[in-house]
Order: sequence, then C-alpha cells, then structure tokens
Amino acid sequence: MTGGGRKRPVDIMKKYGVNELRKMFLDYFERNGHLVLKSFSLVPRNDKSLLIINSGMAPMKPYFTGQEIPPRRRVTTCQKCIRTGDIENIGKTSRHGTFFEMLGNFSFGDYFKKEAIHYSWEFLTKEVGLDPDRLYPSVYMDDDEAFTIWHEQEGIPENRIFRFGKEDNFWEHGSGPCGPCSEIYYDRGEKYGCGKPGCTVGCDCDRYIEVWNNVFSQFNNDGNGNYTELVQKNIDTGMGLERLAVVVQDVDSIFDVDTLAALTAHVGDIAGVRYKSDPKKDVSIRIITDHIRSVTFMISDGIMPSNNGRGYVLRRLLRRAARHGRLLGIHDAFLTGLSETVIETSKDGYPELEEKKSMILSVIREEENKFNRTIDTGLSLLNEVIERLEKEGKNVLPGDDAFRLYDTYGFPRDLTEEILEERGMTMDSAGFDEAMNNQKQTAKSARETTNYMGKEASVFDEIDAELTTEFRGYGRTELTSEAIVLVSKPDGGYGAFADTLEEGDRGAVLTRETPFYATMGGQESDFGTIRNNHGLFRVEKAVHLQGGKIAHLGVVESGSLSVGDQVTLEADRENRENTCENHSATHLLQKALREVLGSHVEQAGSYNDAKRLRFDFTHFKAIDPDDLKQIESLVNGAIRKALPVVTREMTLDEAKKEGAMALFGEKYGEKVRVVSMGDFSIELCGGTHVANTRDIGAFKILSESGIAAGVRRIEAITGDRVLRYYEEMEALLKEAAKVVKSSPDKLSERLHAMNEEMKAKEAENEKLKAEIANAAAGSLQEKAVTLNGIQVLVTGVPSSDMNDLRTLGDSLRDKLGDAAVLLISEKDGRVSIAASATDSAVKAGVHAGNLIKEVAALVGGGGGGRPNSAQAGGKDPSGIPAALEKALTVLKLQLGAE
Repeated sequence: MTGGGRKRPVDIMKKYGVNELRKMFLDYFERNGHLVLKSFSLVPRNDKSLLIINSGMAPMKPYFTGQEIPPRRRVTTCQKCIRTGDIENIGKTSRHGTFFEMLGNFSFGDYFKKEAIHYSWEFLTKEVGLDPDRLYPSVYMDDDEAFTIWHEQEGIPENRIFRFGKEDNFWEHGSGPCGPCSEIYYDRGEKYGCGKPGCTVGCDCDRYIEVWNNVFSQFNNDGNGNYTELVQKNIDTGMGLERLAVVVQDVDSIFDVDTLAALTAHVGDIAGVRYKSDPKKDVSIRIITDHIRSVTFMISDGIMPSNNGRGYVLRRLLRRAARHGRLLGIHDAFLTGLSETVIETSKDGYPELEEKKSMILSVIREEENKFNRTIDTGLSLLNEVIERLEKEGKNVLPGDDAFRLYDTYGFPRDLTEEILEERGMTMDSAGFDEAMNNQKQTAKSARETTNYMGKEASVFDEIDAELTTEFRGYGRTELTSEAIVLVSKPDGGYGAFADTLEEGDRGAVLTRETPFYATMGGQESDFGTIRNNHGLFRVEKAVHLQGGKIAHLGVVESGSLSVGDQVTLEADRENRENTCENHSATHLLQKALREVLGSHVEQAGSYNDAKRLRFDFTHFKAIDPDDLKQIESLVNGAIRKALPVVTREMTLDEAKKEGAMALFGEKYGEKVRVVSMGDFSIELCGGTHVANTRDIGAFKILSESGIAAGVRRIEAITGDRVLRYYEEMEALLKEAAKVVKSSPDKLSERLHAMNEEMKAKEAENEKLKAEIANAAAGSLQEKAVTLNGIQVLVTGVPSSDMNDLRTLGDSLRDKLGDAAVLLISEKDGRVSIAASATDSAVKAGVHAGNLIKEVAALVGGGGGGRPNSAQAGGKDPSGIPAALEKALTVLKLQLGAE
C-alpha cells in the first residue's frame, strides 16, 4: 500500500450526489473483498437495548460478540439510522437530524489498522477526489501504532496528525469490546470558520468537519476499567453519508445536499416561503424536512403509529412535522406529498420504499388527518390555559392540565412543551408524570379486581404449591389420572376444599394430568367429562390457576368423586376438532393479512371456539373488498394445499432465529412450541391444532370491522360451518325470490326491474304533488296582501310535510312576483314551517331566517336560515294560530308597514 493518493484540486472536484456517493462507497469496498449487505431494518432484531437502530454497527453486534457467525469476515453496508435523543434541538441548528445514513466497513477478525486506515484514505482521496491537503487524521493520544501508519504508510506529515484524549478518540460502552479511534477531518475553508486565531482541528466551529471514524476494537473492558487485549480484533468504521455529501457538494449543511434540498424546496413550495429567507421559518422547514424522512423510513419497516415504543416515536415525529406545517401557514394535509419526494430521491438505495409506497402514504395520510382533527381542540384549550396563566402572572403550566391535554385530546407532551417554550413558559413535568402514574395505577387496580374468578376464587390460592397439573392433550382427548384436589361451590361461590363432591354439587376438580385444554392465548377451553366407577362430573370449563395448575369447573351429574380417585378425563372430541380448525385458521389468516396488507399487521387479540374465530389486528383503515377477497382466497389456498402442521419444541432464541411469530397473550418459558404450516406460516403457539391444513376444510370471512383506533376485527367460520352457512344463505335467497315472485337465478334481474318501477312511480308521484301544489297555489295566492309593494302570504296548509311545504311555498312565491311567503302545516302531531322571499322582497327588508326564529317558538320549536329561505319544526300544533298572527306582524315590521 502506498500513501498520499492522487490529488484532485477541490475547485474541479465532482460534486457527487447522495445516491452516487452511496454506490461509490459500497462498490469500492466490494472490490476490496467485502460482502455488501442491504441496510438492516430500523427495528432491532433480538436487541432489547435499542428501540430503533441508531448506528451502522448496531445490527452487527451479534457478529462482534460472537453470538452469530457473519456471512463473511469483511462486510460493508449503508445503514439507515434514527436518533431522537435531542429531538427538541432538531431544526434549531442545521447540524443534526433524526434520520441519517451511515456508511460502514467492518472486519470480524480479518484486517486491522493498516488496511482500515489505507481504505479510508484511498476512498476519500482517489475515489471521491477530496484534496489530501485538506484532510487531517486524528488518533488516540496513546495509539502510536495508528500514528505511525498514518505517517509512514500514508505519508501524512506528523504536524498534520492530531492526538486527542479518551473523550474524543476512544470508543467504549460499559464492559465489553472497545478500542481507540482514528478520525479524519476535512478543512472546508475559512468561510465556514469562526475567525479565531487558534481555529484548527477540534474547534467547535463548522470549518473542520469529521467525515470518517475508524474504530479499532482491540481491547476488552471488564467493566472496572481493566483492559485486556482481544484475541480477535475487529474493525468498525463509519461515515455519515449526508455529512460526506456536505463536504463533496461544498454546501452549508446537511439540509443543503441534493436529496434534502429537494425536500426543503418542496416544503417551501407548499408553504409559499423560501428556505433561508426567514430564520424562524427555516427552523420549521428543517424540522419538517428531517422528520418526514424518518417517518417514511420507519413506516417502510413496519413501524405503525401508537402511544408507546417505536410507534410513539413515529407518531411524535409525524405530529411535530404536521404542527410545524401549520406554523408555516399550511392548514391542509401535506405530508404524503413530501413522503413521495423522500421515496423518489431515496429509492435507488432503498427499493423497498417504492415497493411499499402505497402503504407508507396511507399510514401517513390517516395519521395526519387524525392529528388535524385533534390538534385544533388541543391548541384552543392550551391557549386558554396559557392566557389564564398570563393574567395570573404565572409561567408554569400545571402538570394535571398538561396531562389532560395528552390523555383526553391526544395532544403530545413534547408539543405542549414546545409551545410553552415559544411563549416563555415551562411545564410542571413532575406533576405530569404523577398524573400519568396515577392513571396507570388506577388501570392496574381495575385489572386486579376484575381478573377471572376474582375474590370468589381465593380458595385456589391455598392449594399446595407442590401440586401441579400436566397438560397432555396435544393429539389426544382422553387419559386416566388421579383427582388431587376438590373444591366445592356453595351458593355460587367457590367456598372450601372438599374430600368428596356429591351428585348435584357444583365445584372444581384438579388432577395430576389432563387432556383438557384450559382457556389461554385466545383459545377457548375444552369441555367434557371426568368419571370414575361410581360417578360422573360434567366439565363445563377448564381454567389455568397460578403455579401450573388446571381446574376443571362443573357439576357432579351422578354419583360422587373423592380426592385420590382414579378418574378418566375425556374432552369432547368434536368440540376439540372444531376448535382446532378455527385456531389453525387464525394462523393462516394472520399470514394472509400480512401478505396482503403489509408487515405492519400485528395480532391485537383473538378468540377461537368450536363455532367461530375472531381475530383482532393492527391496521389503520377498513380493508378493501378486493383485499378481503384475496385474504380469504390465500387462506383457502393454504387449506387446499394440504400443508402438514408440524409442532416442535425449542428455545425461544432458536424459535426467533427461525422467524417464528409470537401470538397475542402467550407467555413463553425456556422451551416454546413452534407451529409450522408448511412454508406458509410459522408461529409460537401453545394451543391445539389440526394435523394438516386440509382438516380445516374451508374458510369464510363473515365480517370485518373496526373496534378501536388502528385496530380491526375479522370474524370467520371454518369446516362444516361454512357449508351450513351457505345452506342458510341459499334458503334465504329462495325465500327472497319467492316473496318477489321470482327464482333465485332471476332474483337480481327482478330486483333491478322493481327498483326501476319504484323510481318511475316516485317520479309520477312527485309530478302529481307538483300539480296539486299548483292547484293549491292558485287558490291560496288569493289570500295574499300587499305591504309596501310586496305581496305577503301567511297561511296554514293541511297535512303537509316539510318537502311538500317548501315546494308549495316556492310555487306561490314565483306566482306572486315580488313576494314573501310563510306556510305552516301540522302532520302526525308535528309542525312544519317554511318561509321564502324573492330578491326584491329581501331588498325591501324581509329576512326569512329572522322571521322563522320568532315564529317557531310559538309552536314549541326552533329553526332559521338565510334571508331568502328558512324553515323550522315544532311539536305544539296548538300554537299555529298564534304563529300565523305573529308572522304577519313580523313581516309588517320588516317591510315598515306599521
């Protein structure tokens, strides 16, 4: 390896775009023996220390720690990352954003410092063409090895290599692998500097910008500050793509590089402002530009808006962007258009953005509309509180007020804090947290007092902890075991332990083993019988108790049962088989939902018994009928393929590595059951299932509905129940055809014909009404009186509804010319009033809306309208004479006739 590299003057250096630089980096390292890996998802895999991937090396931790074998010892990536630790400062400066791309090359026990340093120098100087004389390496103060490599191998003068301390040039995070760093800085020129005499590498100004960081992982920290040399040394190097683009394109900040500049310009076009023309508006433009990138990429990885975890981060970013749109004067939904720009400018490196474009835009549209519906109320309430505080001379918003905005109106806490800051105020954070904790405790208490069986089941807590029940019902419904505990249920409550349960006694039976599946994980329990030689206990339900016990609840139908009896337990086979069909179908359904709707679908609840299945899942809108049909088709397709249903036991980690999905409500121990249905579905599940998908028979969706914000529900049936459903539908179809004197195959045609006949009769009826109205108008117009040149008609009309009254009133108005008309009618105890006036009457002073307001009160009603047209209803027909008299009086006043 030789140092220096070719020199390309900065004034003729090509200003590569972001997408070009990404490709150049990956291509360069691929040529140097590295395996190019696609960016990992923003959702960490088997890493509880992170909510969202925030660095290039984060997804590589299993390779660094040795938990997993890397696909190759040399790897390179461009990793999408999100950091929200300082979200409040995003936009206030142009240095940072929540979303960024991290270029990285990694060595897992392969090359080390010499190669890593050479690669970084060669790429920057020869591939990108940065001026070597503007590049300055730094090393850890005690890392003489790296210093020597920079000087002797790459030819960098000693006075241009900077030594920094542990705070700047040593990477470690608690115990574990760690090591010194070597960074590369670029001199952007005096125009970006602070102008101070001592300005150099390490200055806080924007002149010298770090573009590359080589981390030499060569030590192990025991957590107590003791370091030992690693046998396998690793390289973790990173370079912010946007930051590199800032240097290459010679622009002020990341918001000025080509891909982000397209976004800032788009925001400006929507808002009618220009970036860098107003510092205050620039903050909002930068926030929107940054946040829409994060939002778009998060949704593409299946993260959905919610009130906790990653979903809350997404919701917070999206709503913050939406609010700053309002600060720029944007009041209509606008974020989907910006997201399209993100997709268009980034799809070269992330093709999944284009593939998931429809879902991304749908989620953003739904969430933005939801926020727009709530923010007006929240802003209004917050402003009222702020004004009250200002009048009182206070500058701290009480925590309970802030929590009410959050809890009742969905107003984000950070927006409250941000708005308060803009008004020179703060929030009582401790009070907010206290209110939040009180709510959680209240919810927790409610759950504790409404658990299954509640206080009446307290006797079960007294059962010997050593006694347990082993479930042995997989693949069987009958076995023999010993009755170990009996509990009586006098007067409807489980009262005491019993040695014997007699005929007619209600109670609970516990055995050492059972084939009865107890309600859990959305699957309803078995029912059946427990019998001995002289008694039979009817099991109505099986439930889980604490400590690995299963109680069989029911009644002794004959004879008696005693503690210590050998008993035969038999779960109803038909009920079990039907329940298995429905439960297995939910696995196929969940897979089909994710296939059709997207990976954002997560189980939110389920219910499976012998009659039906119910599946709740996260989704943001009603399912399109065509999608619903496709989902049903996918499930039935999997059933027809006769996929074997295989159940295996393994560790939770092994199951996750196989890609098994966890189901709602399950609790997992060291060993878990993994249920696979061919290659179609694989899930963690402790329930019972069919042996082959063909045993399900058929699948039919009965309904799809919304049950909560962002949660949908599908109800369906399987097996013989589908056949019975169609038989019932056929019977209804025949009955409907019989009613309209048709046959099932001609029913649709007959109904269309009947509909046309009804339309024709309705048209004829309207025509007759008009003729009657005209005839009535001819006699009624004779009652009109002239007031100051305006024909005024106030009269009652027998048995007319509002539509008839308006039609008649318009006809009279037109016949009279310059006129004002008010008609009142009573029908079925209800009063209708209609008033209308010509333009000339309105000019003369008539106001139909004001007229109606004064008259309607006399018939026990209310109403109003425009100057030329108004109506009202009432419920007191006895007031009609007074109302007619009042109407004429009001019209005289309006026309100045009195």
